Amino acid sequence: MKQKTHKALSKRVKITATGKVLKRTAGQDHFNSREPGKVTRNKRSDKPFAAAKKKTLKALLPNTNIT
Repeated sequence: MKQKTHKALSKRVKITATGKVLKRTAGQDHFNSREPGKVTRNKRSDKPFAAAKKKTLKALLPNTNIT
């Protein structure tokens, strides 16, 4: 049977040319004025998924170059 892409996950992640999977940093929507500037700056960048999730990501996103 043909494997299908998990659409909810594919809309939330970006796969780089080298095969890394990036996600948006959590906690950016509200209550950010109370955060220190260092935290606010760190929230602007995307974060990579943990290596332990690689097997799950490959199953949910077939036909991608996840390394």
